[in-house]
Amino acid sequence: MKKIVLGVFLIFLTLKVSAQQDLPQNPEPGKCYVRCTTPDVYENQTVRVQITPEYKKLKTYPATYETVTERVVVKEASKKLRVVPAKYETRTVTFVKKQGASTLKVIPAKLGNGSETVEIKPAYAQWELGSPAPDCASSNPDDCRYWCYKGYPAEYTTIPTKTLASDATTSSNSISEQSGTYTKRVLVEPARVIEEEIPAEYGTITKTVLVKDAYSEEVVVPATFEEVIKEVLTQKGGLTTWKEVECSLVEYSALPINWNLGSATLTTQAKNLIDTRLMPVLANNPGAKMEIASHTDARGSKTSNKALSDRRAQSVVNYLISKGVNASRLVASGYGETRLKNRCADGVTCTERQHAANRRTEFRLIQ
Repeated sequence: MKKIVLGVFLIFLTLKVSAQQDLPQNPEPGKCYVRCTTPDVYENQTVRVQITPEYKKLKTYPATYETVTERVVVKEASKKLRVVPAKYETRTVTFVKKQGASTLKVIPAKLGNGSETVEIKPAYAQWELGSPAPDCASSNPDDCRYWCYKGYPAEYTTIPTKTLASDATTSSNSISEQSGTYTKRVLVEPARVIEEEIPAEYGTITKTVLVKDAYSEEVVVPATFEEVIKEVLTQKGGLTTWKEVECSLVEYSALPINWNLGSATLTTQAKNLIDTRLMPVLANNPGAKMEIASHTDARGSKTSNKALSDRRAQSVVNYLISKGVNASRLVASGYGETRLKNRCADGVTCTERQHAANRRTEFRLIQ
């Protein structure tokens, strides 16, 4: 048992010495210090986010009509025809009953006697061998003989012929024409048709006529965007240093915001109060963290009071972030009805003023 107690004491002593070594060096009595971490340096950038895309809306318009009265034909125009008959007269017509002609008598041809001499063999010439020469010294009988080119006259014969003295001819005698007559009906005036106009008959009708057909119009709804401010780390911090601060800043100080009942929305007066009270403290103590603590009175459920205090503390933090304060330097704490400043707990009758003392928002610098 003694060993266990000794071990716990040694551990406590070690932690105490270690914690003391982490405290500020050479502190002055009566001074207050806060540990500041060299903050990460962030840069606020505005990002444009498309909330809704561009799209088209179609608006339709119905067809439009008008009523018109129109004159129409109920019976078309036509014609009535009246026939006038033809007129005739009787006439005697002479015609050729038998046409005139002629008779022919043949006179035969006459022939005479004659002759014609015909060459039956033409004149010609040929080489002929003559007698040997009397003074030929050759013993060959074919030697020393003469060749003569001898001509012979043509041969003729006479053939008796007939000659045409006069060719065959005809002689004609005319036959007289015979006439006859007949009567016929001759058209004096042809039949004709007389057209008589029958006018059309009209009536009126009422009808609905399309003036403009149904149509649609296209309307382009532009895309909508929202600008979101985001923090971009430009320089990493992390070094821990101790800084002397006013002692009042490490204790809870009142931030007298008049919250509307049940609301966590900052009013214009509340924003001005944050600008004048909190912004200078953060600016004068760079790197220090600040806690925003919000409280409620005991009326209502503990759960709803805790949620309301969380929302109110977070509203202050969000406003400070919108003013450019780094979110790592801010802590939102909602305590609900857990830290009442008076006796006005559940079941205790208190005045409105006493309840109001518990509905508060506070701030302090923390490590």
